[in-house]
Amino acid sequence: MSSNKTENLDDKNKIKTILIIGVSSFVGSSIAEYLKHDFKIVGTYHRNPTIIEGVVTVPCDVLSKDEVQFVLYAFKPDITIYCAGLRSINLCDEYENLADAINTSGFFNVNEFCQRYKSQICYLSSAHVFDGVDKNNIEMDIPYSNTVYGKSQAAAEFFLQKTSLNYLVFRCCNLYGLSSTYKAKNYFEKLQKNFNENKSFTADNLVSIGFLDIYFLAAILKMSFKKNVSNRLFQLSSKDSITHYEFAKLFANVFEEDSHLISKGRWKFPIVVQGKKMVSSQEMFYRMDTLNVESFLNIDIPSVKESLEFTFKRLNGVKKTNFQNTETTGVTYI
Repeated sequence: MSSNKTENLDDKNKIKTILIIGVSSFVGSSIAEYLKHDFKIVGTYHRNPTIIEGVVTVPCDVLSKDEVQFVLYAFKPDITIYCAGLRSINLCDEYENLADAINTSGFFNVNEFCQRYKSQICYLSSAHVFDGVDKNNIEMDIPYSNTVYGKSQAAAEFFLQKTSLNYLVFRCCNLYGLSSTYKAKNYFEKLQKNFNENKSFTADNLVSIGFLDIYFLAAILKMSFKKNVSNRLFQLSSKDSITHYEFAKLFANVFEEDSHLISKGRWKFPIVVQGKKMVSSQEMFYRMDTLNVESFLNIDIPSVKESLEFTFKRLNGVKKTNFQNTETTGVTYI
């Protein structure tokens, strides 16, 4: 066998190294847990020291070029996933400079050294790069966000596609699941807590968006990395888009919780219109067409209900059988 063929086989059989920037986040830690069985995973954290079995974790401030360069140089990852950033609509509006720094400037630093050390960069964007108009957004639509959060992500998307020679962008709907390292609870966990404590709560019925179990994203990332997909932008969302109120109702249905605890409400949704900040009083829709990723990877994206049913099975949920039994803890996870 020639040396060239031997080298090609070695490259094919080589276990890829994936660097997750922001492994202390819900999304970062969940992806690390999923991918660690097929790849060598290295993760960075900033203020939340993180320990994940089978994953090497190191501190890194994405705003420090020296620290970013050290991590990329030391581990020379084949792929770098950017999971750092401020992902709350309200926090981005309140701390606009911080959102711009972490969501955009920090990403620029990582992208620069990914180019230098030949690491494919994978950016996780969101449906909020769009303006909330009632339509089915496709990848070719020009992002025109009406939120500080969405604007920061649209800027990162644009910069990446203009400067990188080896990238992937995944525009995602709302992702949910159980956090393993991060202190802040995502909406799924907040629902679980309210139901378990038998507390009444209000859920927003103004903004519609898709909802998917975080493991769907992780599985699609794995497929893309195995296939060496490059220089593509994919949209990932459930087939349907619903409000947080409707999601809570579906949660109650799938997990057999007391739906009477849920009431319709309107959460604060800060937007930017002609440079002025205000709170939206109209319905907003963040629907994304997923035909591209489905046809490219030969997959079928689930509905929100199907995603929740998958989540129930994945987490070994045990359903309530009596809402009046105060000793019941609701859904338990093994």
